[in-house]
Amino acid sequence: MRVALVNTNRMQPPIAPIGLDYLAEALNAAGHGAELLDLAWEADPHSAISRFLGGADFGLVGVTLRNTDDCGFTSRQSFLPGFADLLETIRAHTGAPIVLGGVGFSVMPARILSLSKADLGVWGEGEFVLPELATRLERKQEWRDLPNLLWRRDGAWHRNPPSTWPLSGLPAMSRTWVDNRRYFRHGGQAGFETKRGCPGQCVYCADPVAKGASTRTRPPAAVADELERLLEQGIDHFHTCDGEFNLPPWHATQVCREIVGRGAGGRMRWYAYCSPAPFSGELARAMREAGCAGINFGADSGDPDMLRRLGRSFTPADILNATRRAKEAGMAVMLDLLLGAPGETRESLVRTVELMKQTDADRVGVSVGVRVYPGTELARQLPASDEEPHFFLEPQVAPFVFELLDTLIGDDRRFLFFDPSRPDRNYNYNANQRLIEAIGRGLRGAYWDILRRCE
Repeated sequence: MRVALVNTNRMQPPIAPIGLDYLAEALNAAGHGAELLDLAWEADPHSAISRFLGGADFGLVGVTLRNTDDCGFTSRQSFLPGFADLLETIRAHTGAPIVLGGVGFSVMPARILSLSKADLGVWGEGEFVLPELATRLERKQEWRDLPNLLWRRDGAWHRNPPSTWPLSGLPAMSRTWVDNRRYFRHGGQAGFETKRGCPGQCVYCADPVAKGASTRTRPPAAVADELERLLEQGIDHFHTCDGEFNLPPWHATQVCREIVGRGAGGRMRWYAYCSPAPFSGELARAMREAGCAGINFGADSGDPDMLRRLGRSFTPADILNATRRAKEAGMAVMLDLLLGAPGETRESLVRTVELMKQTDADRVGVSVGVRVYPGTELARQLPASDEEPHFFLEPQVAPFVFELLDTLIGDDRRFLFFDPSRPDRNYNYNANQRLIEAIGRGLRGAYWDILRRCE
C-alpha cells in the first residue's frame, strides 16, 4: 500500500521529524511504500498538500503532531488551530483514512481528534501499529482491534487498550527517509533515541502519558549503527530524544561503550537530557569519551520541599554533585528550572537561585509557570480547565515572581529565560531569531549551547 506521511511541524529553527524517519523505515520493512511530505520547508503548506495528494492513490495518510504549543507561559502559542487548518486541507484532497500520531498528539489524543477531521489516531509509537493497520486495510481485514488505536464509535472516540513492544523489534534505521542533511544545515543537529518511556513520578511530566510509564531500551548496537549512518551523511552533532539519558545508568553506560568501541566518539559531538541523580563520575567520563559535549540537567528547583512537591527523587546536593562531575569530565552544563508550581514561595525561589549560583553550570534556564498536561498528576491536583494551553502559576508568588527573579539574578549572564520578551536572554527556541542567525553562521549543537557560544 502507498502510505503518505505528513510532517506538520513548521517551527523554526527546524527540528527533523525523527518519528516519521523511524515510521517510514518500519512501513518499508513491512512491504509498504512510504512517501513523505515535509511541510517544514513549504512557504505555502496548503498548496504543497494539494500538489502532493492531488490525484495520488494513497491508501492511508499519516499525519504527525510533534508539539501542541510552545510551552511558554508568557507566549502561550498554541499550534492546534494551525494543525486543524492543515488537516482540513488534507481532508479536502484525499478520501483515504487519515490517522494522527506523534508525541504531541499522544499527550491529548481524544481532544486533538475532536478538533480535526481525522478518522483515526495512534497513541504512542506507530512503528508497530501503522504497518499492521496498512496491511489490514489493504487486505480488507478487520483493524479495529489493534492496540493503541483511537477510532470513532457511536459518535465518540474509543481508545483501544494500550500495548508496548520491545524496541529490539524495530528495523535497522537508515535515517534516509527525511532530508536530515537539510535539517542539519538549518537546524544544527539531529536527534536519536536510546530508549522510550519513563517510570518517574514527576507531577507535571507528559512523557509517561505520551510514551508509557515503563522504560524500554534500544540495543546499544542499534543506536550506534544509526549514529554511524548519520555520520556517513556528514551529520556530526546530535541530541538525545530520551526523557533522561542516564535512566537507567547501566544502559547509558552500555551505549557509550558501544560508541567508543567503534572509534566513533572522536567523530561526533552530542548532547543529552539527564537527571541529576543517579549521575556518577564514571558515567560522566564514559559520556565524554563517547563524544558527549554537554548535558541539560532537569534541576527544576533548588529547594528540597519543592523538589518533593514536583515528584523529583533527587536533592539540591545531587544537583551540585552532578554539575561538578559533568564539568570535571569536560562537558558543558545547562540546568533547567521550573518555577511557580503549587507550593512555591518567596523563600523557595530565593533558595533556588542561590543554589544555581553555587553551581559551576554554564547556563541556567528559567521557566516561570508550569504547563499542565492532561493525564498528569498535576492535572489531577488542580481544578479542571478547558483552557489550552493550560498553565499554572502559584498565586502566592504570582504578584512578584518576575520582579523578584530580576533582583536575585541581576546581571548574571548565565541565566536564560523562557520568555520571547527578553530577546537577548531568551531560550524559547520557537522563532528565536538569534538562534536562527547563529545556526546560519555555522554554529552547531544543542540550542542552549549555541546561544551560549554566540554571545
